[in-house]
Amino acid sequence: MIVLVSSVLAIVAAFIGSGVVVGTPIQDAAGGYLGADSTLIAPGSGAFRIWSAIYVGMLGYAIWQSLPAQRDDERQRRLGWWVVASLVLNAVWIASVQLDLLALSLPIIVVLLVVLCRLFVILRRSAPKHRIEAVLADGSIGLYLGWVVVATAANTAAVLVAAGFDGFGLDPEVWAVLVLAVAAAVGIALAVWGGGRIAPALSLSWGLVWVGVARLTDEPASTTTGIAALIAAAAVLVVTAIARIRHDRGSRAA
Repeated sequence: MIVLVSSVLAIVAAFIGSGVVVGTPIQDAAGGYLGADSTLIAPGSGAFRIWSAIYVGMLGYAIWQSLPAQRDDERQRRLGWWVVASLVLNAVWIASVQLDLLALSLPIIVVLLVVLCRLFVILRRSAPKHRIEAVLADGSIGLYLGWVVVATAANTAAVLVAAGFDGFGLDPEVWAVLVLAVAAAVGIALAVWGGGRIAPALSLSWGLVWVGVARLTDEPASTTTGIAALIAAAAVLVVTAIARIRHDRGSRAA
């Protein structure tokens, strides 16, 4: 019950603080450095619709894991407080942005990414008992993780641009492609190690596609970055599909 209450409060705080209903939208806060036109790595505004799916999924998971049937489940016990930590960190990140503490937002989102990676490790060590658990636990947390990989990259770029980072003389497009390559590498690593789990790949690719859309249709325009983002998204999806097929074949053989 404590996990449920903590999760609900954190989700509500994050929803209100994001500016969806009242206040300043995230893309307009912190000097606008997190907006769709702020850096080459910034996803288009449509990308942020994924938060609705993440919040609904995490709320559904919080309610489901509090039911009597899950109270003695060892897997849920291991996940519970890490889930709460991730939601609290998300709310704190939103607060830091709304308070124009852009530099502080970066270490917060990095810690959030670490927490979500820890959750992924826990999920990887044991299989869900049924489809409901697979959707609410593995699916919701996977979506959350994949999106935060992209958000961390965008947040890092925003902080560097705000600080006046000149890229050590390298063209901004070179840095953008390198960052996208790192994000894709993380997605591929998750796919291979996780046996082709679909949720992280979907949300990570969703974010990368929207980076591509933003660079090909909005400012700052960059055909190179846009194409690189789309290739990165395709690579994550293809590798995930291959990893999933191999994992399923191995499971059947076993």
